[in-house]
Amino acid sequence: MKKIILAAALAVSGLALPALASGNIDEATQAKVTEQLTAQGYEVRKIDSEDGMIEVYALKDGKKFELYLNEALEIVKSKEQG
Repeated sequence: MKKIILAAALAVSGLALPALASGNIDEATQAKVTEQLTAQGYEVRKIDSEDGMIEVYALKDGKKFELYLNEALEIVKSKEQG
């Protein structure tokens, strides 16, 4: 009985870990993204992740942007926000 409970607990915790990790961008990557986008004229406000991509909220020329970067830190999608 203890083995079944232990196996169930491990299975549940294993499923939860990827979900928790997907929303976190490590500090080194955040620093690289901020440095890169600042050099392009953006003022980075928030860095997160969504659908396996890095999601960045930033300002440029007084306008708000939602940027999506791939693993190579390239902007693959940009949306100007009202």
